[in-house]
Amino acid sequence: MNKFQQIKSQLSGIASYGLFLGAIVLITNLFPNKLQFNYNFDKGKIWPYSDLRASFDFAVLRPQQEIIQEEVRIKEQFSPYYEINDSLTKEQLQIFREHFKEHWKAVRGNGSFDDVSQRPEIYETYGEQFLKRILKKGILKLADNHNDKTSEFVIHILDGNTVHPQTLGNLQTLGAARNLLIDSLPYSGLADADFLYPILEKSLAANLFFNPDLSEKMMQEEIRQISQYRGKVAKGEIIVPQNGLISDEVYQRLESYRLEYEKQAENGQSPLGLLLGYLLLASIILGVYYIYLKNYYPQILYQTHQLFFLLMWVILFAYLVTLFEQANSLNILMLPYCIVPIVIKNFFDSRLAFFTHIVVVLIAGFISSLGYEFIFLQVLAGMVVIVGDVVTKNWNRFFYSILFILLTYVLGNLGIGLVQGGDWADLNYGAYYCLLISSFLTLLAYPLIPLFERFFRFTSSITLTELQDHDRPLLRELAAKAPGTWQHSIQVGNMAEEAARAIQADALLIKVAALYHDIGKSKQPEYYIENQAGENPHLLLSEKESAKLVISHVEEGVKMAKKAYLPVAIIEFIKTHHGTTRAEYFYRKYKEKHPNELFDDNVFRYPGPKPKTKEQTILMLADTIEAGCKSLKNPTETELITFIDKLISEKIAKEQLQESVLSFEELELCREVFHRFMKSVHHGRIEYPKED
Repeated sequence: MNKFQQIKSQLSGIASYGLFLGAIVLITNLFPNKLQFNYNFDKGKIWPYSDLRASFDFAVLRPQQEIIQEEVRIKEQFSPYYEINDSLTKEQLQIFREHFKEHWKAVRGNGSFDDVSQRPEIYETYGEQFLKRILKKGILKLADNHNDKTSEFVIHILDGNTVHPQTLGNLQTLGAARNLLIDSLPYSGLADADFLYPILEKSLAANLFFNPDLSEKMMQEEIRQISQYRGKVAKGEIIVPQNGLISDEVYQRLESYRLEYEKQAENGQSPLGLLLGYLLLASIILGVYYIYLKNYYPQILYQTHQLFFLLMWVILFAYLVTLFEQANSLNILMLPYCIVPIVIKNFFDSRLAFFTHIVVVLIAGFISSLGYEFIFLQVLAGMVVIVGDVVTKNWNRFFYSILFILLTYVLGNLGIGLVQGGDWADLNYGAYYCLLISSFLTLLAYPLIPLFERFFRFTSSITLTELQDHDRPLLRELAAKAPGTWQHSIQVGNMAEEAARAIQADALLIKVAALYHDIGKSKQPEYYIENQAGENPHLLLSEKESAKLVISHVEEGVKMAKKAYLPVAIIEFIKTHHGTTRAEYFYRKYKEKHPNELFDDNVFRYPGPKPKTKEQTILMLADTIEAGCKSLKNPTETELITFIDKLISEKIAKEQLQESVLSFEELELCREVFHRFMKSVHHGRIEYPKED
């Protein structure tokens, strides 16, 4: 590794640390800002935890429905407030005096009411006293909304600064006051009592009216006095025993304890301590994730865009869970968590996809309020994605996989509900609606994969499936201009695919790469032996010129691939399928002609680099073996196998597999595939025993 590569590696390592630290800080800020009561409970369910004892004294809240019913009862039975209008009483007395004077003047001296004419002050005084008594008691004007009340209905009468209750049956209306006037005047002892009747009748008026403001105020005061509590639980007392039934009463005790617990925790826990606690949790989870990547996928830590892609899912779902928790109308079960393993599996492998899914679910579980049931369901769904081998390149299969995920959600949630409550009537059917939405949103993985592929320079199975179509422009051009190379590429792809399957490498990737690895030969196809039908054009060139032309197909292939926007992974195959080997034929021929000349053999070498991945290594070997075996004329099985082994040994001897991650065990499996494949191609003839 040169100095530049060392510096680049160090910078990538620093960047990976920075990404992890940034993710930890962001996720820590998304955790709840107060301590929570970490128990899940519901009415009619079994308490699955150990005995819960009160850690402090607390009052038990009354059920909200009970308080509402009490409030309704108060409103229905409330005695409204009526008020006597004193100013109106004075006005009616003044009206009486004025009417009395008018009538007295009219009858004075005409002989009709002699007693009134002689003693007017007696009649006036009696009339005033009578009117005062009636108005003092109050003449009721019943409010419209009280017309349906019975005579037993009680109202409160405000008279000055005093309030006294009274039933409607004991109060008089304007009609009752007039009847009282008719019945009382004959017993007044006055000779001309009839004189007062029309005057008093005109002076009577209702003065007891409904006071809505005072009534509302007093009713609200009664409502405020409704007790919010129903008893008390002492410190150390068992709130609910293990495996106990959560009845309505127990539920109220638990709910009261939870509210008081969070209130005291919020007041007593310092924000710094809470922050450090969440920081520790996030650091542990992401720290384990870092160690996992370092042990099994160290190359990702030095590919900033790949590491950012993985951490992006953790941060994204942590943010979405926080957002959904704050929105009362949204449920975090709606979020499509299975998108994470589906998408990551398309670009990496099942093991990394599942581990990343676990990290996402664990952090989301800490942020959410659902607890164990949420984590169980999401881990179970992630297992189904991995075991079920969800494939996005096949739309029908992908759709059925989503249905299978939905079925897993439904059955898993049903099992949890039955275990907790054991009653079908108590199941939370709203959760199934949320899980249906989550499964439907998982379909977004299909359009997201090509989007992420282009943004993060990945290669998905969808794109690879499209690229292996023989009608693609580059492949059509190769088949038309260099048919021999085209047939060679197909054969290499078939053999490499089988070898990849034998060691569980990416068979689709290597098959597609094989189709494109020699596209550079379509520029000058006549200089490659598999396309020559007539005279060899190399006879007119020097060995160095021929070597340069042959080697140039790698550089030309890279240019063509970049121009056609082929994935970076495919371009890497074009670069590495010859590694840093020499164009051996022209090298040896030149050396024969110039035995004593000291020259730089880099003129005859391919630019490389050497293959690093298992797939790149298999393609190099398959390309060499397929091309080399064509030089054999009717080989026996032994000759064929010996020749293949010789070609593989030469690659090892020339250090072309030095940077490859392919193990010796995997190499032996590939060797067996190469033997079997080439024997079927060449149909090796039977070896007859030699004569003595």
